[in-house]
Amino acid sequence: MHRLRLRPGHLTLNELHDFFEDQACQVEVDPSAQRPIEESYQTVQRIVDNNQTVYGINTGFGLLAQKRISHDKLFQLQRNLVLSHAAGVGQLLDDAVVRLIILLKLNSLSRGFSGVRPVVLEYLLKFLQHSVVPCIPSQGSVGASGDLAPLAHLSCSLLGVGEVRVKESTIPASVALEKIGLEPLQLGPKEGLALLNGTQVSTALAIVGLLRTWKLFAAAMVAGAMTNDAAKGSDTPFDPRIHAVRLHPGQIDCATSYRRLLQGSAIRESHLSSESCDKVQDPYSLRCQPQVMGACLEQMRFVSGILEREANAVSDNPLVFAVEGEILSGGNFHAEPVAMAADSLALAIAEIGALAERRIALLMDQHLSGLPPFLVREGGLNSGFMIAQVTAAALASENKSLAHPASVDSLPTSANQEDHVSMATYAARRLNQMVINSMYIVGIELLAAAQGLDLRRPLISSPPLEFALAKIREAVPPYDVDRYMQPDLQRAMELIDSGFFLNPIFSLPNLGGQCAPHGQ
Repeated sequence: MHRLRLRPGHLTLNELHDFFEDQACQVEVDPSAQRPIEESYQTVQRIVDNNQTVYGINTGFGLLAQKRISHDKLFQLQRNLVLSHAAGVGQLLDDAVVRLIILLKLNSLSRGFSGVRPVVLEYLLKFLQHSVVPCIPSQGSVGASGDLAPLAHLSCSLLGVGEVRVKESTIPASVALEKIGLEPLQLGPKEGLALLNGTQVSTALAIVGLLRTWKLFAAAMVAGAMTNDAAKGSDTPFDPRIHAVRLHPGQIDCATSYRRLLQGSAIRESHLSSESCDKVQDPYSLRCQPQVMGACLEQMRFVSGILEREANAVSDNPLVFAVEGEILSGGNFHAEPVAMAADSLALAIAEIGALAERRIALLMDQHLSGLPPFLVREGGLNSGFMIAQVTAAALASENKSLAHPASVDSLPTSANQEDHVSMATYAARRLNQMVINSMYIVGIELLAAAQGLDLRRPLISSPPLEFALAKIREAVPPYDVDRYMQPDLQRAMELIDSGFFLNPIFSLPNLGGQCAPHGQ
């Protein structure tokens, strides 16, 4: 079990990775956060006591911001805000995603620019400590003014409204509060708005997409090297001199990894020394792997930086600057950085899958691979990987539609007060389906490449690729004759999602700059 000591504003992707992977991870807030939180709250209290008019504290919201709210109704104002905004629909977000959302919201509020009482943070922390997971519908946010609807559903749970999950059982939020020794929270001035404003939902979804893309990328690198060897492809395209003159760091790093993955392969040595080898150049799906995967890697590194910053951002409105005694209205809730980062990641996910699908197709073609058609003996009686490649093609095509950028869309909301929105929540949410699609594609390639390497026996591949082959064969036996294939595809996908290919033995590039997953 991991323990996370939250230092507000200093979360790393490695810490987020550990927290997400370990649902029992315990969180504590560093005591240094107490003073700025208290000073921020006291600033709000002075505004209320002095009867000053400040947006979000004693006014309406959105287009109703010009309406002043009387002092005796400030608590009702915040409660009404939360209840009215809990208008999400669709499937519920996964428990692990919701826990991450709570952590991000706790991190943001703890920085001391939101004006909430310490008790609000204590409630969020208690939810994490006791694994109370609010039921949050996945649809209903446009990614500006914050993720209002989904964060409202989270906030309702603090009030004892709605439902939560505890140990996979769904119960009323009021019952869960009682079980962990809490009364329904009565929101003070600005607290409802501070809880609802923010990009924590879209950011959490994007981070989960990124963490799974790390696993996908690692598996695709190994699969590409295996296919290259199974098809007796050349390693000349990975020569460092070629990539040095192109200058792109991601490309250079990927080429280095391909050389290491293939080093020591007896298959490669066999056709280097063979006078009958008449290949001049391999197809692009083999030869251009460093260029394509390197471009994807650079997008992943870029996205890693954006999302780590956003995970530590203060993104509600208005913001409380206690030192100056001022409360300023702005637009940090606008999730355009997350939307564009998610769109960039979507391109990488789609391309990783598309390139893998082309390598699968290459292995099917005896004229390109030099292997039996569809990678099975007694072709005709057996169909081998024929339809598995069709499945890969279907998934790659689906990803092309899903990769359409969400951030270029915008529909005005709130009677045109909120007239440009980011669509970041959808941009991030669709990443999960795209990653799953590409994991299945790469899983099919791993099985196909493993079959190809088996068909090259008694020649063996390089040590790291033989290590990968052995792991694959633990999960899925070779295809001597046709059999029910779907369970094999599922096991291959699950092997990728387990993070096995992030193993240091594969010498893969640092995936996220200073924010690489463990094992890198």
